[in-house]
Amino acid sequence: MKLFKPMFGATVLLACASLYGCAGQHSEEALQQASVDFQKVKEDSNVLRIAPKDVIRAGESLARADRLSTYWGSGSDVEHYAYLSRRYSEIAREHTEQMLNQERAAKLELERQRLQLALREAKLLSVQQQGKWLEEQIISLATTQTDRGLVMTLGDVLFDTGEAELKNSANRTVLKVVQFLQLNPKRVVRIEGYTDNTGERQSNLQLSRDRAQAVADVLVDLGIDEKRIQVEGYGDDYPVEANASERGRAQNRRVEIVFSDEKGQLGASR
Repeated sequence: MKLFKPMFGATVLLACASLYGCAGQHSEEALQQASVDFQKVKEDSNVLRIAPKDVIRAGESLARADRLSTYWGSGSDVEHYAYLSRRYSEIAREHTEQMLNQERAAKLELERQRLQLALREAKLLSVQQQGKWLEEQIISLATTQTDRGLVMTLGDVLFDTGEAELKNSANRTVLKVVQFLQLNPKRVVRIEGYTDNTGERQSNLQLSRDRAQAVADVLVDLGIDEKRIQVEGYGDDYPVEANASERGRAQNRRVEIVFSDEKGQLGASR
């Protein structure tokens, strides 16, 4: 019996150590993940601007979890505060995304109103003068006459990298297209999106179509009947330059507007 008691005590200690090792591993993993999440929101300037209180709460919870991790038997407490830290980081990201979406929507609405005002002011010009001027502008902007029709190219500079939202710098050109179509009600257009060969093919196809659709949406917002607009996305097919250089890739990232003839007849699509 005297030998049994020390052996029993040792067994209990080993079992406790084993359980603590598992719990310690779980709490350490939770702490590391919370630290990674907090680091991401702390380095995001938009999150710091929009949701600073949530970032502070995430940091405070993470610090508390870190302190508790040094104490014996506090694994559940570490996991609890690590969870709180991750949740606050998640809330900060969600709040930031919501506010950024609202800011983008407000910006787009203001720009649409500005364009509509410019369009109304332009209508004060005589139709004859306006029509002649616009046709000259469209022809000068459309650099290529192809079997598909007269083609106007909107370059990559009109979009941020990987994004489908038109920059304000595109609106002057788009406004000319709107006016031209209004003065030529039988003409229709096909808007074609293209990318370079960077990235996955399916993603490029989607991005090219999204960019073409963004141009189409602006035309519709400014009064062009959507029935007069076709949208196509070709991804990295039909490059105009080799993708071997940044210059070539930039030229391949484009949106082309193909105009029909005066009777509304479009050339065959690709």
